[in-house]
Parts: sequence; C-alpha cells; structure tokens
Amino acid sequence: MLATEAAMKALAERLGGDVEKWGMAGLLHDLDYDQTEHDFPKHGLLSAEILERKGVDTEIVRAVKAHPAHEGFLPESPMDWALYSVDSLTGLIIAAALMHPEKKLKAINTDFVMRRFKEKRFAAGANRDQIKKCSKLGLELEEFVAITLEAMQSISESLGL
Repeated sequence: MLATEAAMKALAERLGGDVEKWGMAGLLHDLDYDQTEHDFPKHGLLSAEILERKGVDTEIVRAVKAHPAHEGFLPESPMDWALYSVDSLTGLIIAAALMHPEKKLKAINTDFVMRRFKEKRFAAGANRDQIKKCSKLGLELEEFVAITLEAMQSISESLGL
C-alpha cells in the first residue's frame, strides 16, 4: 500500500490532482485485503463501507470502491483510473526488482520494467490490460511506468527494496 500511495502522489502531481487525497486513496485501497483475499467480489466494497463509516472523503471512498472495477461500479474520475491502473503496476515493478540480481528498486529502470511487462508469464498476476488503462489519464504506458517506478524508488528504503 505504501508503493501505491507513493505512485498515486506522483500521478496527482503530474496530472494536477490533489496530492494528499490521491495518496490517501493509494494508502487505503487494500484496507480490506485480509478479509476479502478469498472473496474478490467483496474487495474494495468492504473497504468503502469502513471508510464511509469513518467519514473519509467521498472521492477517496469512490476510488477505493472502484479500483477492482467490479461490474456495475467502474472507475470514472482521474483518481479512480489512476488507482485502478497503478494497482497492478506496483506489483509488477516489485516483482521486476526482486528478479534483478541486486533485488533493489534503484537497480532497475523503465526499460527493464517494460521488458518484464512484455513477458506474459512474468508476474502473471499483474493485469497488463488494467495497467494499460493509464491511457484514460492521457499517459503513454512508458511514461506511466516511469512515474510509478520513480515514485517507488523514492521510498525504496520504506519498501525494503
């Protein structure tokens, strides 16, 4: 969630969004993961219920609720699309760093991640179609990867990578 928070803040800066709000959506997006890991249809929805009860900003709640893109509740706003797209990308980037001999985020670059992106069997759980929805933000895939990687590298010590 820290990786997603950092990426969302960087995307907000690039796209003119509210940095703190976007970052909070990234930090909280998988709040219900331990409860919904084996019940995907509830993922995001349970988090939204919890956040609503706590009085969290409605835009953050909406992005968290929309990030799994359940039928009937798809991303709409730029913050929604950013969270939806970056969620899988952070996992792919972490996997790429871990397969590098140095096992460090600072040891990889955008080209390295893009090569891993093209390998369908690499980090197969990272939904490439979902990542490509960065186009909804007006970003090319390579730029999206670069922004996300740089954000994650900026907190690499916190991520232990």
